[in-house]
Amino acid sequence: MNLTQSVPLPFPVRCPSAGGTRLLRALLQWLLVLLLAFSSVSARAAEITVSQASIEASDEGYRLSVSYDFDLNRGLEDALSRGVPLYFTTEVQLTRRRWYWFDETSVSATRTVRLSYNVLTRQYHTAISGQLQQSFSNLDDAMTLIRRPPRWIIADNNTLKAGDAYQVGLRMRLDVAQLPKPFQVNALNNSDWRLSSDWIEFTYKPE
Repeated sequence: MNLTQSVPLPFPVRCPSAGGTRLLRALLQWLLVLLLAFSSVSARAAEITVSQASIEASDEGYRLSVSYDFDLNRGLEDALSRGVPLYFTTEVQLTRRRWYWFDETSVSATRTVRLSYNVLTRQYHTAISGQLQQSFSNLDDAMTLIRRPPRWIIADNNTLKAGDAYQVGLRMRLDVAQLPKPFQVNALNNSDWRLSSDWIEFTYKPE
């Protein structure tokens, strides 16, 4: 077959008009802008990295050990220095697969660490779910407790079945819903407050 020979197409080809070309170009530009916007938001939202996570059995129940890697951006540091508290919430779920029905959610737990700054005493304060409270003289020391919080009981000993495999889902996020009402609207529209980790998953099998 001669490669230079033209082959008739099974359908007519029409050249777009000038108006149609401009419209197509505009649509493509809008799609590109939207894709860049969504990718930018996703990149900002996943600024917390879960560096370690595990579950272990104890006499008190099943304990979660987790550590994070992240820093506060300038906007959050400024808000904190003006007395606005920051709330970091860890969410964890354990699900068990069932071949005959939907997956069973065996454990669903959350814990929040509150970080605040007292302008008068120049002290940083942390409080875990309103109970354990500590004070620090500088932000780095206070952030150490946020990044490496104490282990916590997420389930009683009789919650999980020995030998069954459980899928663990875990993430931490800056919880703007716990901010004072006047700050919530501004936080929702400010990219500095979109701070979260991706959901990570791993399997845990109690013995």
